[in-house]
Amino acid sequence: MPFYVSPEQVMQDKAEYARKGIGRGKSSLTLEFGGGILMVAENPSSLSKIGEIYDRIAFAGVGKFSEFDQLRKIGVRFADMKGYSYSRDDVRGKALANAYSQAMGDVFTREMKPLEVEVVVAEVGDPSLAGHEKNSIYRILYDGSVSDHEGFCVIGGSAEELGSFLQSQYKSGLPLGDCLKLGRQALERAADGQPTVPAENLEVCVLERARNGRKFRRLSTDEVSGLLSS
Repeated sequence: MPFYVSPEQVMQDKAEYARKGIGRGKSSLTLEFGGGILMVAENPSSLSKIGEIYDRIAFAGVGKFSEFDQLRKIGVRFADMKGYSYSRDDVRGKALANAYSQAMGDVFTREMKPLEVEVVVAEVGDPSLAGHEKNSIYRILYDGSVSDHEGFCVIGGSAEELGSFLQSQYKSGLPLGDCLKLGRQALERAADGQPTVPAENLEVCVLERARNGRKFRRLSTDEVSGLLSS
């Protein structure tokens, strides 16, 4: 029996497969605050969704853990090689986002199974670097599509709903504590049957502009609780 599936149908099926895989995971938020960039995710497990890539660059992923953690490791190697070959100041979030876009797009186009992930690359601005004074936030989808965002970015299965909420509530220049409270309020809108997300279920990391050396810092549960109760 002859068998034919159009290329368009193949791509649609791959996209649907990837979206279903990503939709089963909880969302992750990236928000700019007055002193840098906040990254927060509902994550009761010990497996990190957020990680440091390089001096001023961080990564967040949603979907299949083994796949986005592999991308995180690739990003670390990419940044290390770039910094070693040129200088640490030459390692940029935009170049890393483009590298992820190409790698994820290649898998989506050439492989039978697409990656079931979305990732965010965030870079905190540095006033001493000409042309890179502002923060940068890039979102890369399962098919390699890349977009840049200002203010906030949401990835994951509830991205549309959480994005609409932040669109109406977010204000630039918020203090860290207020920004974290807003992020938790957004995540609670997607918490099925759990109207409150406790501090111990939040994974919270920041890129702090004023911090000397490496800008990335992971907040402890006590710090998160203190910020939420202040």
